[in-house]
Amino acid sequence: MQVLVRDNNVDQALRVLKKKLQREGVFREMKARSAYEKPSEKRAREKAEAIRRQRKLARKKMQREGLLPAPKKAVRPSR
Repeated sequence: MQVLVRDNNVDQALRVLKKKLQREGVFREMKARSAYEKPSEKRAREKAEAIRRQRKLARKKMQREGLLPAPKKAVRPSR
């Protein structure tokens, strides 16, 4: 993974790197590997993740079909 530092702005580059690592799931995997996870806990977690994914897909499909209102966009104040 590579991040460019522009104008000696290391803070900005660090923020970009953290966002990339978060998106890749590196932090989640580090936390998962830090302690042993029992097989029964792993099955329960994976099942819950699968259910969450399915619900998200169904929700997005219903929004596309117009059966559910689209989520409201968050308005960020300009700097």
